[in-house]
Amino acid sequence: MLDREIARSVFVTGLKNAHAMENQALSIMQPQVNRLTHYPDLSQRLQSHIAETETQISRLSQVLESLRESNSSMKDTLLSAMGSMAAMGHAVAGDEVLKNSFANLAFENFEIGAYISLITAARASGDSHAVALLEQSLDEERRMAEWVAAHIPSVTETFISLKGTGESAKV
Repeated sequence: MLDREIARSVFVTGLKNAHAMENQALSIMQPQVNRLTHYPDLSQRLQSHIAETETQISRLSQVLESLRESNSSMKDTLLSAMGSMAAMGHAVAGDEVLKNSFANLAFENFEIGAYISLITAARASGDSHAVALLEQSLDEERRMAEWVAAHIPSVTETFISLKGTGESAKV
């Protein structure tokens, strides 16, 4: 049998980390969506996922508040800054849209792992209310990861086509 107090401690730490992770996701996606000109489907899906991510942050805050805890402003700020730096790093690449697609797929899968762990810790700590909220976020992350993976071929083909015409293909 798992110790509920230890499980709660792991759960709270995970919630704070996930809150920061979702802020990092926003700082990665927002610059991307603002730069996309030749990839309207990707732009639209990123805009939709930005709205989902904002809702996920709200869910995480709700769970933290129910536990009489709060997010870590320091973690939120630090990971958000790291996300902004990652976005800037790809902006100088000649194949920015491709690099962003690969990084987005990796990040979505990281988030999936984080939510699976959070759900496990919530169950171990006896917080059944949080499980339903976290499962909603997990489902959204899985759908986004599937979408990104399914669209890497079309993004790559558009990139190649634009590059062949001499247009800026990177975004």
